[in-house]
Amino acid sequence: MPLKIRAEAIHDVEGLRRSLQNAVELEHATLPTYLTAMYSIKDGSNKEIAGLIKSIVMEEMLHFGLACNILNAVGGAPRINTPNFIPTYPGPLPMGIGEDFLVTLKKLSLEQVHDTFMRIEEPEHPIEFESLAAEPEQYDTIGQFYEAVKYKIRKFGPGIFTGDPALQVSGVFPQLVPVHDVETACQAIDVIIRQGEGTATNPFDSPGELAHFYKFEEIYRGKQLVPDATAPNGFSYTGPPIPFDPAGVFPMADNPDTTKLPAGSRALFLSQQFNYTYTSLLNALHQTFNGQPSRLDTAIGVMYSLRLQAQELMQTPIDAAGQTAGPAWQYQPVQ
Repeated sequence: MPLKIRAEAIHDVEGLRRSLQNAVELEHATLPTYLTAMYSIKDGSNKEIAGLIKSIVMEEMLHFGLACNILNAVGGAPRINTPNFIPTYPGPLPMGIGEDFLVTLKKLSLEQVHDTFMRIEEPEHPIEFESLAAEPEQYDTIGQFYEAVKYKIRKFGPGIFTGDPALQVSGVFPQLVPVHDVETACQAIDVIIRQGEGTATNPFDSPGELAHFYKFEEIYRGKQLVPDATAPNGFSYTGPPIPFDPAGVFPMADNPDTTKLPAGSRALFLSQQFNYTYTSLLNALHQTFNGQPSRLDTAIGVMYSLRLQAQELMQTPIDAAGQTAGPAWQYQPVQ
């Protein structure tokens, strides 16, 4: 069942900026749940799955950067390093996505892939996408939300691009390009939509690269999606196996929460350390997209530290059943 996204109608440029801030928050909000599952994979295990999730994470980071560039281009300013920027887990994604759908922080499992990841990325109708008609205040998919934003950018026209070109960030990802007019903004949005949902007739966002929804479905079905002339849409999950070994995953407890760990425990110390590092990452990203593009290298370096700290948490027992701690992704600035 597709997600429902509540969002105000975009009546003016200020409304467009608010929607683009929502887009920045949305692109970030998927990362903790995807990264938690990826970090929970033990070194050397579930290699195919780890590779698929990593490829999706990298593209979500690209989408985050593109959304920031578009917001800056229309005279806005991304707000990244605030407590309200971070969703509460478990909980809905920004813009009230899925009133009955809570995004969780869990170790890798086929259930998590199916019930959370595929739900986030699901098109309204896989392969057969419907076009956006009017200007609703509730969208059926993330792709529809972005189509509405693109429609308004075209409608408002060149005059909305009042942002300082020096705020644009590029590099790291080949498709992280500056946005300076209607066409570059719409091209950036098209990248976000294609990489999440695929095209209207093809599960690939580019030759040889599946859209996110279909990568997650490969993991869930345990088979690669391959061309199949006998299948209704020309593809089927009948390719080489993508095995999942539950023993190759750390036994992390669901939905870690720093505030619930025992005082003085090693798990609490490590969880606070992770949160400090995560907040430092948000600070670096905020600076990157608010006038200091060179800080992007710092942000990337911090991300490598997060993985090491998360996996140390996931090897720290917290109960007699053998469950371990895990990253809580909570705002915690250095005092």
